[in-house]
Amino acid sequence: MGMEIILLIILIFLIVAALIAVETKNLLSSVISLGAVGFGLSIAFLFLRAPDLALVQIAVEVILLIFLIRATIGRDVIPTKGHIHWAGLLSVCLLVAAVSVFGFFAFRSLEEFGTPIIALVPDAPANRYLQDGLKETGAANIVTAVLLDYRAYDTLGEATVLFAAIIGALAAGAPRTLIWEMTVPPQQQISWGFGSPAFPDNQGYMWFA
Repeated sequence: MGMEIILLIILIFLIVAALIAVETKNLLSSVISLGAVGFGLSIAFLFLRAPDLALVQIAVEVILLIFLIRATIGRDVIPTKGHIHWAGLLSVCLLVAAVSVFGFFAFRSLEEFGTPIIALVPDAPANRYLQDGLKETGAANIVTAVLLDYRAYDTLGEATVLFAAIIGALAAGAPRTLIWEMTVPPQQQISWGFGSPAFPDNQGYMWFA
């Protein structure tokens, strides 16, 4: 019961942070609120004993937070006024009410938190993992057996996504060197030095490859 209370508190925190991110008029505050949602989700993964998901969530969240802060700092939202579309608002309210009712009955049908589902579903794959994991994989640690044998492709996919995100962040954050400022027509292309091409941009800056 204690774990349910902790997860409920984290869930309320995530909902409040998400609402702040949507309703705030300051872009930087919205980005920080989104970061709070991501880090709160990683804490929930830790309480649910899923450290692999928590590590991936933290890594991706840090990279996204850095780029979003860099993109939104110094900018703000220009408020605009318009008419309220009552039909759309009513549709959204009905959809939220339907999802809430469905979620209420769905959560009520779940077993109590901590109840082993393995005992309720004899044909669950987890039973095979526990019974035959050591014999089939040779790994004494059943978690290692599941991650690196039974679900090896899933683990490979997670690692690929993580490394691709890191490489993309490094490539996107690599600085470009500005040589000098000059006014050159956009259609003109010259060579400099040992034949390295120089490309002018629309603002009159000269870039060298």
